[in-house]
Amino acid sequence: MACSHQQYQGKKLSDRFDAYSYYTLTRSVDSHNCGRGRGGVEKALDKIMANTVVVGIDSDNLFPVEEQKLLHKYIKNSKLELLESEWGHDGFLLEWEQTQKIVKRHINFIS
Repeated sequence: MACSHQQYQGKKLSDRFDAYSYYTLTRSVDSHNCGRGRGGVEKALDKIMANTVVVGIDSDNLFPVEEQKLLHKYIKNSKLELLESEWGHDGFLLEWEQTQKIVKRHINFIS
């Protein structure tokens, strides 16, 4: 299921972007630093005033749970939810029932 989803998404991406565009996009994502020019990541996150729900996926290698825990630690008025999935980063799409429960549980908090 995840494999066919990834193949489908990969085909859509390759139809819209050439290889250099994708390289440039991923490079900008990989070099993004929200703390740059703001006194560091912790100080930048401390400025977030909105109620925030941070969701980590236990098998996500792109955005590990430890990073989500740090976001939760430094964002005031945040709550942390962990989603269990064998599908890695795509877990939030494929585990839609868990994702839906998280959103429903916190909809009043974030709105």
